[in-house]
Amino acid sequence: MTSAALLIRDVRASVGGTAILKGVDLEVPFGEFHAIMGPNGSGKSTLCHVLTGKEDYVVEGSAELGGTELLDKSITDRARLGLMQGFQYPTEIAGVGLREFLEEVADERAIPDQIEARLAASAGKFDMEPFLDRAVNVDLSGGEKKRSEIFQMAVLAPKVAILDEIDSGLDIDAVREVAEAVEAMRSPDMAVVMITHYSRILRYLTPDRIHVMMNGRIVESGGPELAHELEDGGYEALRQRLGIEVPAAPAREKVVSEYFTDTPFDV
Repeated sequence: MTSAALLIRDVRASVGGTAILKGVDLEVPFGEFHAIMGPNGSGKSTLCHVLTGKEDYVVEGSAELGGTELLDKSITDRARLGLMQGFQYPTEIAGVGLREFLEEVADERAIPDQIEARLAASAGKFDMEPFLDRAVNVDLSGGEKKRSEIFQMAVLAPKVAILDEIDSGLDIDAVREVAEAVEAMRSPDMAVVMITHYSRILRYLTPDRIHVMMNGRIVESGGPELAHELEDGGYEALRQRLGIEVPAAPAREKVVSEYFTDTPFDV
């Protein structure tokens, strides 16, 4: 097995002619947990979308999962290779029980003979027994939905798990519970990439590396001390330390109504 679960090289992405990712490089070994942080509009979620195969982006560069190129694969094939995403807003699936859902996915992943043992091992670990025969994510709290997502990852054991702002919308107790679930999910055979705006969830986690994105690139990488720096000074202080200028806002064309005023003869 190659040591790099996820290897990203010079990934660029644009939509509607606007560049969003401008050359992202990242390597995440098996068994490691990396956090990607950054201000709004820095490209974090776009990177997640590009890796998981969301359409509408023009993409260049390379992203390999366990040595196999991802970017030329369909969403289904990426999932079969071992890529799995935990969503910021998990979807409710009315009428489909969680156990049934995982059994169907196990059939698709060709691991049906392992699913019962995996369910038994992980249900107690993540306190999910009461939810196994309930519809997926229906009538669950925000924290319960996020815990259910992580439980699903623990059962299905992807090679790379991408957690897209799983701390979004959670109170402090739920953040702590979700962080504990992420730590419990970690495995030598799985790489975890967490995308987040805030450092609060990192107080309860032990990431191997933290990366900061700005203006479509990873501009700084480090250990937990980088999260402390961001908590103390914010992204603006880091921007100033690195000498990164705030990108100018694109010029906005006036709409027709803005050419008319209450005093049309003013100059």
